[in-house]
Amino acid sequence: MHVGLLPLRQGLACIFFIQIIIERIIAILFRCNQTDMRNIYYGRMKKASKAILIICDSLRRDLIDPSLAPRLSALLAEGCAFTQARGVFPSTTRTSSASIATGCLPARHGLLGNTVVLQEPDGLRCRSVGDPAFRSHLVAATGGTLRMPTLAERMAGHGGAWIMSNVSPGAAYFFDPDGHGEVHHRAGSYGPGRQPLDDSAALTIRSGAAGDTVMTERFCSHLRDGTAPRLSVLWLSEPDHSGHGHPLGSPAHRRGIANADVCVARVLTEVDALRAQGDDVLLAVGSDHGMETVCEHVPVTRWLVEAGLKQSMDSRDVVLAPNGTAFVLGVAPDAQDRIPALVDWLSAQPWCGGVHHGAALSALGLPVGDPCCAIAVDMAHDDRTNDYGVAGFAYVVDDPDEAKNYLGHGQHGGLGRYEQRPFLVFDGGGFAASRASMHAASLIDIAPTLLRHLGLPHDGMDGCALPLDPTT
Repeated sequence: MHVGLLPLRQGLACIFFIQIIIERIIAILFRCNQTDMRNIYYGRMKKASKAILIICDSLRRDLIDPSLAPRLSALLAEGCAFTQARGVFPSTTRTSSASIATGCLPARHGLLGNTVVLQEPDGLRCRSVGDPAFRSHLVAATGGTLRMPTLAERMAGHGGAWIMSNVSPGAAYFFDPDGHGEVHHRAGSYGPGRQPLDDSAALTIRSGAAGDTVMTERFCSHLRDGTAPRLSVLWLSEPDHSGHGHPLGSPAHRRGIANADVCVARVLTEVDALRAQGDDVLLAVGSDHGMETVCEHVPVTRWLVEAGLKQSMDSRDVVLAPNGTAFVLGVAPDAQDRIPALVDWLSAQPWCGGVHHGAALSALGLPVGDPCCAIAVDMAHDDRTNDYGVAGFAYVVDDPDEAKNYLGHGQHGGLGRYEQRPFLVFDGGGFAASRASMHAASLIDIAPTLLRHLGLPHDGMDGCALPLDPTT
């Protein structure tokens, strides 16, 4: 080797070593994969593609009007709105959260309601997904959490994901139950690996408009200072919080809708600023389901016992999982011969809107052949209007573990016309502007649509990426 070449080669080796160090620093700061690191280093990286999802819990699309929600109304007119968007069954927030996160129906991801029936060593048992211990019970019973990968899992190593949520803990945590990203919630905030975040990252708020406002400001501050990941999710508690506590359309409920509108407008300001600096931002705004007015509570479990179809209130032969205006019945393997009698009795009840079992469960997106979900019931609904002119009434099933009375207030969970009336609109990311499309859409289409924009695979989902111009 020529002696004169040694200093040159040593210098090149030093430069290469420095390059590696720089790439690693970039990876930490920007949460990039190796390809993106090299693109940034060599100046080949375009401005980042980002996606932002906002969910206004329980906001029916027919209750969005310019006088109450001017910014949402304008967004629906200026963006690409899917006017036939539907939720999932049961139309509960926790199930909806899992379906949005995975792009899959409940039969695939496995979370069948706000409460679910689990097969435990001592028999069937109803468990609330909102219970802090639920995750442990689910893992013990099934060996895992959700059966399909979440958005946070798919985003790991590709810019990251987080959710800031002010709804129930179960709905927040089951958006990312295994800690692939960050979950910020008033009951506790967690980072990757489900490691608790420090106090400065905690959300010390309450459900409702005031808490939503504080959370939205925190969310916007991260968008503004560049510390937000590529996928950011904001899940507002309004108008679900006010709808459960007050009549639909009442002044309190209308204030909840108006506050959600203000929060969305606040995020839109930051989105405009990101786009002005060159970022390619896809904004998705929607709701998980609607609400209907409760006309009567039904003590289904007690009546099943009185009809001789269940041994006792606490027996494990037939176990009911209440989900507002719907419920699921688990039937133990040694009681399966009771299913025809259960179906006949339920179908004859005036408060029962629809009874589904066997192969018919698949049409609802529920599993077939699972003792934990032998029968699914949608409670009866009608189109009466309440004192504030809001249409839609429904029966609800009593929850023995919850003393709340929703009579005259809003509830959801079933297949009612107004429960299955969420709204969904996309802005930016190549979507056509000023479109009101009749194209079929569902909660399960949100994840693949976001991932397509971010340039990531969205295979294995029940949902599909929605067309950018649904008129073509």
